[in-house]
Amino acid sequence: MRLVIPKGDFAGYLFDLDGTLVDTMPLHFIAWKEALWRCGLGRDLDEDFFYSLGGVPTLLVAQRIGEHYGVKLDAAKVEHVKEELYLTHLSEAQPIVPVVEFARRAAVSHPLAIVTGGMPHVARAALQAGGLDSLFRIIVTPADVPPGRGKPAPDMFLLAARLMNIPPERCLVFEDAEPGILGAKAAGMKVVHVPSREFGSAKKAKR
Repeated sequence: MRLVIPKGDFAGYLFDLDGTLVDTMPLHFIAWKEALWRCGLGRDLDEDFFYSLGGVPTLLVAQRIGEHYGVKLDAAKVEHVKEELYLTHLSEAQPIVPVVEFARRAAVSHPLAIVTGGMPHVARAALQAGGLDSLFRIIVTPADVPPGRGKPAPDMFLLAARLMNIPPERCLVFEDAEPGILGAKAAGMKVVHVPSREFGSAKKAKR
């Protein structure tokens, strides 16, 4: 994986978590498929559609999946079942090495923040699984902004910048999915795209 770092006088760095720092998206997909079967979807979840929702808050993902397939789902129940299933797989998660190496270097001289669509307890568990919990004191999740203002809205990115006391235009964001990329750009920040699905495919090819 080659990261393209834009030029700029950056004072702080913001990182998505799932699929950006830790290769958890395949684990999320497994958990979503099982949870949706249990909660009445009645068909397999399309993988491309799932990845298009990367970074979107979990409850909203459940709602959008129901709308996409024309099925009435109890979104809150789906969210609960999915998160429980995901946590059982989390020990299998691996760090995305190029991004983690950049974060470790940057942490020596710059503040870092997590901006994730997952809930706080899930985010902390993923950071611990990746051995990254000591790097990030600032963790921004959908619980920190008004309902409906998670990615792709800019609110979480702007909040992270305020917590770091850094102007948005001096923040660089690492993101793997379109909702987060759109949110970061709407916040006036430059973005490094992390091709997480390529990372996962490369790992599978080596096995």
